Amino acid sequence: MSHAPTGLELYSQTADDAAAAVISRYSTSFGIAARLLGPRPRPHVRNIYALVRVADEIVDGPAHDAGLSPERERAVLDGLETEVRDAIATGFSANLIVHAFARTARECGITDELIAPFFASMRTDLDTAEHDDLSHDAYVYGSAEVVGLMCLQVFVNAGMTAPAAPAADLVDGARRLGAAFQDVNFLRDLADDANRLGRDYLDGAADDERRVAVLDRIDADLAAAASVIRHLPPDCRAAVTTAHDLFAELSRRLRSSPVGAPRVRVPDGVKATLAARALLGRPPKGSRS
Repeated sequence: MSHAPTGLELYSQTADDAAAAVISRYSTSFGIAARLLGPRPRPHVRNIYALVRVADEIVDGPAHDAGLSPERERAVLDGLETEVRDAIATGFSANLIVHAFARTARECGITDELIAPFFASMRTDLDTAEHDDLSHDAYVYGSAEVVGLMCLQVFVNAGMTAPAAPAADLVDGARRLGAAFQDVNFLRDLADDANRLGRDYLDGAADDERRVAVLDRIDADLAAAASVIRHLPPDCRAAVTTAHDLFAELSRRLRSSPVGAPRVRVPDGVKATLAARALLGRPPKGSRS
């Protein structure tokens, strides 16, 4: 006999629902991919995305639009980080998004080893406008690669008795897929980052030669990630393949799109085709498997 949830169970389900609402409003691409996950990892990946999005919004405009000074933005971000750590330690937060993430972190073994670099990169956005190769790599590790590693912790550990360390090839694949996603978004948002936020993450990628070098790096990262997706648990492969292929398609379109063109997008019909292809068990594009 089923029972209606009460108490902490009801609260946690409500927190998961709040996280699902965040991903559905902010990202069609990741929203599609998340829906292709099995029920075991799906809510946890949504919980990760929601926290990442909230932190990103603190430093990328909405907080400023609300009238917060840079100093106040930093204080809000610091407070969010403290809330996350406290919620992981106690198992509860009055912030639904933080509560959802903490539940995922506790079950799947997401520790401060990944959380601290993420918030460090978010903090970088408050005081660093221009990046060289070294600072780009550090920023991408914290803002994207560790998010891929958080998702990998979910893929391997959700529903398990105790979290275990993922295999080294999966760790490398998760990092490189996260880096590719971030660099694609940097290229897509080049003008907006420069004009609205005053930031240059790619050290002059408006230059054609530099832009091609970034795209070559993206494609190499995507290829490396594609080669290990088959080693993921079965209930994760279609979702990760879809996300991979969506960004591979964006990379392809960026190569044929001149600097200054409107933001590159993948049409809904193409997204649906890529998702259907992944659901049929086809390997990621660019994979030799």
